[in-house]
Amino acid sequence: MRVLMFGWEFPPHISGGLGTACYGLTRGLATIKELEVLFVVPRAYGDEDQTGMQLLGANEVSVNHRKVRSKQITEQLDYIEVDSKIVPYSNPEEFWRYSKRSSKRGHQLVKTNENGKIEFSGKYGPSLLEEIKNYAFVANIIAQDSSFDLIHAHDWLAYPAGIAAKEATGKPLIIHVHATDFDRSGGSVNPAVFEIEKRGMNAADKIIAVSNLTRSTVIEKYGIDPSKIETVYNAVEPYEKGKPKLKNKGVDEKLVTFLGRITMQKGPEYFIEAAYRVLQKMDNVRFVMAGSGDMMEKMVRRVAQLKITDKFHFTGFLKGDDVYEMLSMSDLYVMPSVSEPFGISPLEAMQSNVPVLISYQSGVSEILTYAIKTNFWDVDAMADAIYGVLNYSALPKMFVLHGKKEVESLQWGKSAQHVKKIYDRLLNSRH
Repeated sequence: MRVLMFGWEFPPHISGGLGTACYGLTRGLATIKELEVLFVVPRAYGDEDQTGMQLLGANEVSVNHRKVRSKQITEQLDYIEVDSKIVPYSNPEEFWRYSKRSSKRGHQLVKTNENGKIEFSGKYGPSLLEEIKNYAFVANIIAQDSSFDLIHAHDWLAYPAGIAAKEATGKPLIIHVHATDFDRSGGSVNPAVFEIEKRGMNAADKIIAVSNLTRSTVIEKYGIDPSKIETVYNAVEPYEKGKPKLKNKGVDEKLVTFLGRITMQKGPEYFIEAAYRVLQKMDNVRFVMAGSGDMMEKMVRRVAQLKITDKFHFTGFLKGDDVYEMLSMSDLYVMPSVSEPFGISPLEAMQSNVPVLISYQSGVSEILTYAIKTNFWDVDAMADAIYGVLNYSALPKMFVLHGKKEVESLQWGKSAQHVKKIYDRLLNSRH
């Protein structure tokens, strides 16, 4: 079986959990002997780990003098002019401006370089929507030139590519919902992003959701038939370099860490309010907010207003070994997400022998027993939980001991086997 898979990013060039999840799943699928994966991204850099799979950049495909088999590309196109950078898990916000342009039937002009290839940044800048459209254009050509049995597209950025590949070949399409715009925006959904998501869901023969929370959102908010959607939980990649090196904190104090995008979806403001309450009760603790995002400046100002700057640190975005080094110094990891489709970072923390506190509003809470859970908005309960872990040694010992065993059972190989069963059922249903 050969799978044509579309994503937007792949390690080490990632901005968050999407690339991490795509990498983990493809690594898991690579262990299945009868399965081959051709993973396509807008731009390949050449330093990606291609163990057990083939990676192709859309920027490497010549499109000169090619015909495209796609209604989607030759009919009316919706454009959005973006005045600011966005990332796939951030709030699109009010600065989106909408316009429609009707394209003429027949030939369409696509800008290429001297080698007949479309250039992609592979990032989330002002030309994101244009890149998504061009990605779908190249996907149609890749599908015509490739031999495969089914198509698997990750997240809304790649849904149009998946649809274009299906239109070119008639092969079945699976879309993988890692998040929806309801998660990213807190309900203030961007109509154009919603439309891309809805088209992908309608065109898909099968939908994989990363949690039952996400599955419910797809059913309730997008009106999709429940029988079409199946939950496959994410996992965590084993730390192959051995145990993370224990770093010297430089201070003889407890360390509580928030690690993620500093956006509305992740609930950073609730972490700060809980930190303030804990600092009213104890002094030998510091709080770290590791990440970047559109709420960074607001959070820095709030910490200053609360006069806790001497106990609060902002590190900026961390990735790779820096994540594990940060976790190795932590006494507690906190993820107070407002709406988290899954959430891989708590698994990474547990893997690093760090107890975790997560919100009930996260998909990962569905499968973790040995994690402390509160509602994201209940900062008093969050503060009490943080205080308890830091002051009663039996609590973190218990969570670390059992949590490590629990997270070791969450393997990408198991998730991949579940996905393979979905592939098999889908292909068998078409024969």
